[in-house]
Amino acid sequence: MAKKEIILGVTASIAGFKACDIIRALKEKGFEVTVVMTEDAKKFITPLTLAVLSGNKVYSEMFADPKDWDIEHISLAQAADLILIAPATANIIGKIASGICDDLLSSTVLAAKAAVLIAPAMNSNMYENKITQLNITKLKNLGYRFVGPVTGRLATGKVGIGHLAKVEDIVSEVKRMLR
Repeated sequence: MAKKEIILGVTASIAGFKACDIIRALKEKGFEVTVVMTEDAKKFITPLTLAVLSGNKVYSEMFADPKDWDIEHISLAQAADLILIAPATANIIGKIASGICDDLLSSTVLAAKAAVLIAPAMNSNMYENKITQLNITKLKNLGYRFVGPVTGRLATGKVGIGHLAKVEDIVSEVKRMLR
């Protein structure tokens, strides 16, 4: 049986370092992982780190010079058995909910027929904002799945809702969705 292909979307969150643990846990469960990161995510974690851990090229540029004639966001979307966005910022949640495709990750998600699992991570004020909550509700109503966030220590040092869900909970949801 072929390995299931997970596209891991990484966005610009302090929780970006958790992508390393997510990749390791998914690989240990037998999944193939390809990372698509936003340009701003590179300010929190390097593509090289994610490439070494995943064993695959990391994608981030919407208009990179092609090595072949595949249109990357389409070929990535078609290869995916599931797209996991972890950490997911309010920005990417809003883009997807609004159909905005201005980067490689949002374009890949909107081109995909695969299931999408979103693991939010952001400040409590951003997570609880009515617009963010409306976007999450809209996406849930469209069939997108969410795991977390949980209450925990945030980048500000305060404790509140917005902390990325536990890696094992994220991986468990991936496994459940791919049964």
